[in-house]
Amino acid sequence: MRDLAKLPKAHLHLHFTGSMRVPTLRDLAAEHGVRLPGALTDGDPLRVPADERGWFRFQRLYDAARACVRSEADMRRLVDEAAADDAAEGSRRLEIQVDPTSYAPFVGGITPAVEIVLDAARAASAAHDVEVAVVVAASRMRHPLDARTLARLAARYAGEGPGEVVGFGLSNDERRGDTAEFAAAFRIARRAGLASVPHGGELLGPAHVRDVVDALHPDRLGHGVRAGEDPALLAELVERGVALEVCPASNVGLGVYADTSRVPLRPLVEAGARVALGADDPLLFSSRLLDQYVAAREVHGFTDAELADLARSSIRASRASDATTRRLLADVDDWLAAPDSAPEVGAGADAFSSASHPPAG
Repeated sequence: MRDLAKLPKAHLHLHFTGSMRVPTLRDLAAEHGVRLPGALTDGDPLRVPADERGWFRFQRLYDAARACVRSEADMRRLVDEAAADDAAEGSRRLEIQVDPTSYAPFVGGITPAVEIVLDAARAASAAHDVEVAVVVAASRMRHPLDARTLARLAARYAGEGPGEVVGFGLSNDERRGDTAEFAAAFRIARRAGLASVPHGGELLGPAHVRDVVDALHPDRLGHGVRAGEDPALLAELVERGVALEVCPASNVGLGVYADTSRVPLRPLVEAGARVALGADDPLLFSSRLLDQYVAAREVHGFTDAELADLARSSIRASRASDATTRRLLADVDDWLAAPDSAPEVGAGADAFSSASHPPAG
């Protein structure tokens, strides 16, 4: 079996704070005098039920981690380490998602917050040989007018290269807010050429996916796994070319599926969906991008040729330039053409093992 850490791939679903290393979180907490919940540093993947109580626990932990990011230096460190970790796992294109609102008070506003992330992304791209672009995301928990403000800000920095904004997203609890009320923000983003990449179809089922598709016209759906419960809807997503950012570890961690084997990865792929595997929030789910590919191989039985197709799908779903896309696709072909090698048991396999059998929440 070929080394999955050497398979060129794109990472399209990674949240800024959620990308943080546990040692970094400990460092920042100590520096800023923040007391952390043990669940953030014990090394065990989060496991909660798929209800409002479970989401509350997830959000409380995420907020506790986010409260430790309090300076420009902290923000730059997160971007650099996210790029380094991705590069070590074969990611050649990272489109990291950030809502600048939470960090704005510490750096002088949402504009400086975005500019810091973009500048750090350019520096990290050069340092780690991975293109790092940015998705600016609004929150369902805030007023839709806030989303319009963020969309206008994102539009100012639109592009396709490292250190540029490539997409506009909508995150947080799918059960909150009226999806249609965020449509104006997404129109602003689309006019600037940004990809529409809202979350949808994880905590809620096909009816919610339909709402997101009709109102926000996504190019990619954050998660989208529940679309498979409605074959007609899934067929429409395939026909429209809407990519699905599938994050198996977080699906299990948030109680959507009982274990990794229940995540409908193969049915989605066999239906023709463009799937891009993502890690979502490694800090909470103790599972990075490489682990998702390990799961596809070891749990879902994907062959190396099928894993190469997953990598190609992620690259094509990215907002990378045509030149970058051609180069990365050629590198995937080279990976597949190389001879098989005996698998090595490393960090990726160990992390997958723990993520696949998480403790009760």
